Amino acid sequence: MREPSDPNDLVTHLWSSTARKSDGVLEVGGVALSDLVAEHGSPAYVLDEADFRARARAFRDAFVDYDVFYAGKAFLSIAAARWIAEEGLGLDVCSGGELSVAERAGFPMARVELHGNNKTVGELERAVRLGVGRVVVDSFDEIERLAAVVAREGRPARVMVRVTAGVEAHTHEYIATAHEDQKFGFSITSGDALEAVRRVLDAPGLELLGPHSHIGSQIFDSAGFEVAAKRVLALHARVATELGATMPQMDLGGGFGIAYTTQDDPAEPARLAAEMSAIVAHECRALGIAEPHLSIEPGRAIAGPAMCTIYEVGTVKAVRLDGGAVRTYVSVDGGMSDNIRTALYDADYSCTLASRVSDAPPVLARVVGKHCEAGDIVVKDEFLPGDVAPGDLLAVPGTGAYCRSMASNYNHALRPPVIAVRDGVARVVVRRETEDDLLATDVGGLE
Repeated sequence: MREPSDPNDLVTHLWSSTARKSDGVLEVGGVALSDLVAEHGSPAYVLDEADFRARARAFRDAFVDYDVFYAGKAFLSIAAARWIAEEGLGLDVCSGGELSVAERAGFPMARVELHGNNKTVGELERAVRLGVGRVVVDSFDEIERLAAVVAREGRPARVMVRVTAGVEAHTHEYIATAHEDQKFGFSITSGDALEAVRRVLDAPGLELLGPHSHIGSQIFDSAGFEVAAKRVLALHARVATELGATMPQMDLGGGFGIAYTTQDDPAEPARLAAEMSAIVAHECRALGIAEPHLSIEPGRAIAGPAMCTIYEVGTVKAVRLDGGAVRTYVSVDGGMSDNIRTALYDADYSCTLASRVSDAPPVLARVVGKHCEAGDIVVKDEFLPGDVAPGDLLAVPGTGAYCRSMASNYNHALRPPVIAVRDGVARVVVRRETEDDLLATDVGGLE
């Protein structure tokens, strides 16, 4: 890392579009985060509504001839689902709980896609009754299960077949999802994908749309999509020649990356759209097949940069290392319960002093949480002003994707609120948990 000339400065491309500093105080959506903490406490997720909507529109407008489904697993709330509906996107859900949010938000069910590798009969029944736009099947068992559901319900289901193209995005091992040895989908190379298509075609009440492919997460270019598209489109050709059927659609998945640190350089939606469309057109010409109608599923690329997390510093500790070096540990009032990604994926984050200006020279610090784990790290390395002290506020950008979705009650921590900010107004869209919430399910073994 390079030592900054001024540790008070914001690295603007890591933050939502309305984030700025005024006299050292971070403002998002026209709201000073020091005022927000004074009213709502910390830690808190701060969601920039204008930025979230703008990123959704950017994908919608760039991928104009596609169906764009927001991947709700990144971050989902009733308010966010309504914003996505208003911006004209579809919604990808992967559990009954996520489907319930869509239902509560009044999301148009024809624009909902149900995903997941182990959907229950109850989830499939609910999806069919609600009339979701499509179900992505992930196993032979599920094809049989869904066929039985539509027979009982007397309502058809539109189906996509999740396939693995043998392409692994260059990301962390645990979030790369298209190589063969994994739980998702049907392998193209083994022949399982073609057999799955055949079984869907043979099942009454199931309408085949096409294959669904997802190659990983935090992807910065279209190279991986090129290899995957070639293999998936070859499956289209085989279905036509060997099964005599046409698959009118293809979903290329999501995984588009964002900037967590200055080392990250994500592509803009317009560039991705141009490159991915050119790839598909080229491969279809080479195979002599019609171009299918395409879908994508951005999640992190919409929600991630639109949210930051605000913390209060509790303790500052200088730890002497071998060789005489000193590491400054800055402990905040959250941690792995509100952001597990650093511990789980070795993810990198940045942060900034958010409550004042400092004239102190920068020191290399590690921001850690309050949990009883040595791996409870929020930001592994960051230059902060050398006078950072208890009571200061620190803000971490890029926490909109998966942080709230994967939040836990570890150490019986209370999950933070999500506070939407826009045009100088802050409103709670997901309230902070209380101890009553925490203990509501603990019946104590009493009858």
